[in-house]
This record gives sequence, C-alpha cells and structure tokens, in this order.
Amino acid sequence: MFRDPALEETYKKFSEIKKYLDIEKMIKRILEIEKMQESPDFWALPERAQLALQELSSLKKQQETIEDIEKKFVYLSELEPLKDEDPEFFKEFEKEKRQILEEIEDLEIRTVLVEPEDRKNAILTIHPGAGGTESQDWAEMLLRMYLRFLEKRKFKYRIVDIQPGEEAGIKDATILVEGDFAYGLLKAERGVHRLVRISPFDASRRRHTSFASVFVYPEREDVEVNISEDELRIDTFRSSGPGGQHMQKNETAVRITHLPTGIVVACQSERSQHQNKLTALRILKARLYEYLKEKEKEKIGDIEKEKSEIAWGRQIRSYILHPYKLVKDHRTNFEMPNADAVLNGEIDEFIRKFLLFKAK
Repeated sequence: MFRDPALEETYKKFSEIKKYLDIEKMIKRILEIEKMQESPDFWALPERAQLALQELSSLKKQQETIEDIEKKFVYLSELEPLKDEDPEFFKEFEKEKRQILEEIEDLEIRTVLVEPEDRKNAILTIHPGAGGTESQDWAEMLLRMYLRFLEKRKFKYRIVDIQPGEEAGIKDATILVEGDFAYGLLKAERGVHRLVRISPFDASRRRHTSFASVFVYPEREDVEVNISEDELRIDTFRSSGPGGQHMQKNETAVRITHLPTGIVVACQSERSQHQNKLTALRILKARLYEYLKEKEKEKIGDIEKEKSEIAWGRQIRSYILHPYKLVKDHRTNFEMPNADAVLNGEIDEFIRKFLLFKAK
C-alpha cells in the first residue's frame, strides 16, 4: 500500500492489531451495553452499572481511535505520491506519519492491558532508600518525572500526601491518578529505581548512588474489603505547607494506621479533615486488598520486604548522570542516552517495552 518502508510496516502492524481486537466483537459489546442502559433495572446495582459505563466509554474510545487511524492511512496514501513534488506536502506527510506511529504504539499497548484492574485508577507511592538527603532528593526527582509524564498523558492526579525531607527532597509521596488505563500503564514502574550522579550535597564532588522505590496499586471501588473501625488508629496533623501565613493552622490532615497489618496511609490534599479521611480510606482499601491478595497466594510480605530492600541488585531501572548519561531498564535492556528527557517525563517507551515484553 505504501512505498515508505516504515509506514508499510506500521500499516501491517495496525492490521494485526485490528484482528486481535476483533472489531465485530467490540461493536457487538458496545450495542449490548447500550441496550442494558435502556433497562429500568440498570442502576439497581450502582457499582455494576458504573463498571459497565466505564467499559462502554473505553470501548467507544478504542473504536474512535481505530476509525481515526483508518482515515489517516487513507490521507497518507493520497499524500505520499505528492510529497516529493512539494516541500509543504513533504512536511505534512512526515508530521502525519509521526502522529500515526505514536497512535498505533499506544493502541498496541492497550491490546496487552487485558486484566480487569488495568483500566482502573492508580495509587502511586514513592519512598527513598537509605542514604538520607541523597535518596530523599532522588525521590523528589522521581516525583517530578511522574508528574510530567501524567501531565503529558493528560491524566488527572492529586498529590494526596507528601512528607518533605529535613534538608531537601521528600521522605515519601502518594499520588492518586485518575484516567483510563492509569494502573495498566503505571504498573510498569513498580520497583526500585537507581540514580548515579555527582552529589550536589557533597562538597568533595564525589559520585553517589541513590535508591528509591515506586509502588503502584489499582484503586478498588468495586470490591468488598471489610475494615472495622476498632482496627484503625486515626491521627490528625497539620498539612505540610510553605510556612509563614500559608501554613495550615488547623489539623485537617489525616493519617490512618491499620493495626492488624501495620499499613499506614495519609492524606492532606483536601480542605477538610472529613474529605482527607475519605480519601485516606480509599487508599487504605486498595492497599489492604492487594495485601490480602498476596496473602492468598502465600506471598505475604513480598511487597513489604521490597520496601526494606531498596538497594543494589533489586533495581528495575538505572539512571546514570555521571560519568556519562544513560537510562537503562534492566528487565528489557532498553536504553535511552537522553537522561534529561527521561527525567522530564519521557518514559513512554520504557513502559511500552516492558508491557510488550511481559505480555510475550
């Protein structure tokens, strides 16, 4: 269909993805859910109805994406014979080609995100490893990287809790990410991240290695997790702020400890103590569900064990800023020399490579 080899390869990949997605089955499911909506009993079970609407929205978005890509391929087939005749046509051709490559790569990822929780919102936490200020500063750099990534992806997010370090950086942070496939994408980031650089906190300008861990949980609104009030210790405190007149004078922030498991969650992003408590309970529910799921698999403690072993040999990715610049994912061996771009949120290719690698 195309003379351009890269474009022809992309078109073949798109054809394979369409077969895998089974477009006819997708359209049939859309019509099925739309018919369910017409039933007077549709909202009898609100959680089930909400899940059906989420599935409908996701399927329609996927259908629209496929139709949009098909139209772009037609446009590119018309543009290709003209691109060598006029510089403007050439620019337009290259621009459309880049866009379609990105869209198909994104669509390809969605074909491997088949677990029910992949479509859910995500709770992402960052914890520095041993090393004090060095690791805390690295944890803050990771937080910035993820916020840039989320903004680029147009995900909604809230930093529900953040504990600043004594000198610099953060002691930990929790982000609630809302959007289609938020968990499916971010689960690729779970693990230990290692930084090698000349320390800005070392007067002798020596090279330091720092570690920080990232944990990602799917938000659980559709499962029953029994949490008894007498199993909880609820503490209130003042929200962290820049100080001075802007410092929060009321104890609106909430920290909840689940006594049987020792799981601790906190929230300080909302205006009232009540709202912070509700958000903290949402996060606790997700954390507790994952904990119980691990226990059923007789792997209890693996996640918590990871937290105590944020060190050499357990990293999923290394970010080297000295003596050369390179970011390497140790699971897929994928590398990017532009470490600055990665730290500015350009982590899409790392996520894509890992998800495809895991699926295979």
